[in-house]
Amino acid sequence: MKCVDDFRLQLGKHELVPIMIGGMGVDISTADLALEAARLGGVGHISDAMINTVADRRYDTKHVKEKLALYKFNVLNEDKSPVKFNLGRLEEATRLHVEATMARKSGSGLVLINCMEKLTMNAPKETLKVRMSAALDAGIDGITLAAGLHLGSFALIEDHPRFRDAKLGIIVSSVRALQLFLKKNSRTGRLPDYVVVEGPLAGGHLGFGMDWAQYDLATIVAEVIQYLKNEHLDIPVIPAGGIFTGSDATGFLENGAAAVQVATRFTVSEECGLPADVKQEYFKASEEDIEVNQVSPTGYPMRMIKKSPGIGSGIRPNCEAYGYLLDANGKCAYVTSYNREVAAHPEARKVSVVDKTCLCTHMRNFDIWTCGQLTWRLKDTTRRLGDGSYQVLSAEHIFKDYQFSKDQSVALPDIAEA
Repeated sequence: MKCVDDFRLQLGKHELVPIMIGGMGVDISTADLALEAARLGGVGHISDAMINTVADRRYDTKHVKEKLALYKFNVLNEDKSPVKFNLGRLEEATRLHVEATMARKSGSGLVLINCMEKLTMNAPKETLKVRMSAALDAGIDGITLAAGLHLGSFALIEDHPRFRDAKLGIIVSSVRALQLFLKKNSRTGRLPDYVVVEGPLAGGHLGFGMDWAQYDLATIVAEVIQYLKNEHLDIPVIPAGGIFTGSDATGFLENGAAAVQVATRFTVSEECGLPADVKQEYFKASEEDIEVNQVSPTGYPMRMIKKSPGIGSGIRPNCEAYGYLLDANGKCAYVTSYNREVAAHPEARKVSVVDKTCLCTHMRNFDIWTCGQLTWRLKDTTRRLGDGSYQVLSAEHIFKDYQFSKDQSVALPDIAEA
């Protein structure tokens, strides 16, 4: 019987353990987590979600404070179109995070950065180009394009000296999305180095509608592999979403996948950026506690733990400080919903906004608990401690469990590791 370690992912000259840890923002996939994956011979991600905020926390910059001071005059204004990101500050934040991460890298694996198209930042093309270019300048091994179709993203960096050197990948949820991407980017003469196929059980934003339960990852992966074979395209396919055990992963590898992307089990690792008390909420969650809703201002359905504090919160929009989801016209669905509730309840000191959430502020504060569908199984991967809490695991323990386990087994940590 085979295990994950019997396979290898070939990306150019790199021969890798076929385990990729997904890029969870905001700084949930920390540098520490990504570096552990690379040290162990796999692939790790950092995320550039709210990168200015991450830089302030990690490197003592003052990007958010400076931006708020600059646009404080606009706080009470419904029109957020004047609120812009300083591209120089954005470049600095990205460079700081990537350089600091890559300076600590060891092992034979890779560290990639996850770039989300839906972080429109009131200047979608300009800000995305800066984020990608700065990451390449700072030495990142590669970029995974996420949260959108990215039909024009390759073109934004085709003049960069590392455009053909760095690893570039795309996340899709259907053959159709991949076809659109390849057609649009054909003129650059640059194929993606890998394709992550994210299924309906993944955490966070989904590439499906509210009918997500009608879809199946294995079916979509098989369709993508067959399409690439028919087109004579040799692009590694990496399934993601609901791959909970090493045996799950091995099944995909035996059926033609080049690697797997996993994330849910690493949310409760020591290296994960979630606060300790939130990790315990993930452990405690039952299957009934997990929902897919439409509170994200991006328009994508989103999977989360339904008692997340940010759901239903009616905080004032913090676009002047953050504003990562403002579209090209300075609009955000949460701002619209918030203003509607304020107008409907003019005497209220605080309103409740049920249909949307201020994703920037709540993700920054870890108050939206995005999660994979199988988060309820996390309690079965560890031990219950004497105080009733669950033992947090090392990323190495989880990684090696994926790498070596068989027969749907999950290795529990030693009690001594507590």
